[in-house]
Amino acid sequence: MQMPKPSEADKERFRSVVPDHPDVVVKPMFGNLGAFVNGNMFAGLFGPTIGVKLSESDKAELEANHQTQHFVPEERPMGGYVGLPEAWNEDPAQAEPWVAKAFAYVATLPPKAAKAPKSAKKP
Repeated sequence: MQMPKPSEADKERFRSVVPDHPDVVVKPMFGNLGAFVNGNMFAGLFGPTIGVKLSESDKAELEANHQTQHFVPEERPMGGYVGLPEAWNEDPAQAEPWVAKAFAYVATLPPKAAKAPKSAKKP
């Protein structure tokens, strides 16, 4: 599977729609970007596509009223995420409220547990 690489403009557009909140962490993921709250990803960038994790009702509303995209390759789907319409790449102001809804929803989920440190390999 070939991972699409976002352009610097895609990365800047993603950062511009992520809420400016002290609990938000944006970090690289496989050459793309992810936005996290309490260790849980609420938005991600996969090539030029912004994907968000929404409540079931918000996801249904978005999919019913807009031409959404798959988020990540079809052979490796990420459950609960939906790609925002491609047309919104030219108008990030349309994406911003949906990213904010994703942040608000994921912030209500239990924090992700920290991974246990890997044990040292035995010789």
